[in-house]
Amino acid sequence: MCGRGKDRYGIDSERIVINRRGGHVAPDTVSLRYFLVLAQELNFTRAAARIGIAQPALSARMRRLEAELGTALLVRNTRSVVLTTAGAALAESAPPALAALDRAWDTARSAAAGELGTLRIGYSLSTGAETAPALVDKLIHSSPGLEVGAVPMATPEISPAVADGRIDAGITRGEQPGRGVRRFLLRRQRVGVQLAQHHPLAEHPEVEIADAAAYPLRLPDRAANPVIHDQLSALFRDTRPHPRFHTPAVSFDMSQRDLRDGVTLAPAGEAAATAQPAGLTWRPLRGAPGLTIHLVLPREQSPLHRRVRAVAKTLAHELHWLPD
Repeated sequence: MCGRGKDRYGIDSERIVINRRGGHVAPDTVSLRYFLVLAQELNFTRAAARIGIAQPALSARMRRLEAELGTALLVRNTRSVVLTTAGAALAESAPPALAALDRAWDTARSAAAGELGTLRIGYSLSTGAETAPALVDKLIHSSPGLEVGAVPMATPEISPAVADGRIDAGITRGEQPGRGVRRFLLRRQRVGVQLAQHHPLAEHPEVEIADAAAYPLRLPDRAANPVIHDQLSALFRDTRPHPRFHTPAVSFDMSQRDLRDGVTLAPAGEAAATAQPAGLTWRPLRGAPGLTIHLVLPREQSPLHRRVRAVAKTLAHELHWLPD
């Protein structure tokens, strides 16, 4: 029995119901795949052995398939099997249909695993030299069906943007406050100072905090990242005399022009050592606590968010971003 109507998506379609007297019904794909093996072998015994089932079970499957389609597919005798006109047509048209169905299942599985779709990542400028590109590259190569876009953002804006869905994930320095999100530790870095290669302290493999405090210290604008600003300034809280802090007019200057005077130092995580402009270097501060980089995701997570979390965890392990 069949009729006309709209399916769940509002599309006009023929409603198909099982009619045990020969109405339309789509056969199960297992029987259809068995039929294709039989159509190649034209022998029940060989086909059953190839499939791995008993020959009577294969015969029963084929009889049920013919009943569902309402037509004979095979002409049987004691020695051979011959395809009917309907059987030959089915043998020709079924493989591409099954391949399309397999692709549909694969697409559904990939979507359920968070491997399809569009992923929007916001990252703070200070994570853009190394951490954010590494994660984006890993996501692209591990999930070819995923379209990844990344954009630099002011750090205080990242957690709210994740919470309200403007972006899917964020990468921030420090454990930034924010409601409606979850933060996962992605990377832990030593703290040091950027300085000119001809700076007197550049001769030392490590720099004492008190020695660094004797020079002008450049800190990031507190409005841009209160967490990191406060953490870096706290390193020098107990030094005497108090260090001279200043904030550059340009919030993020890739050329680091103010450090080239050979006097000014800039407290920074060790990732700064991998992207130094010519003439500058980085030295760790002895005894300083580490800085952290976090992955920010919504509190309620989809398969896509869980995929990002899994890839980030793998990446952190591969690049030794976190202690074992």
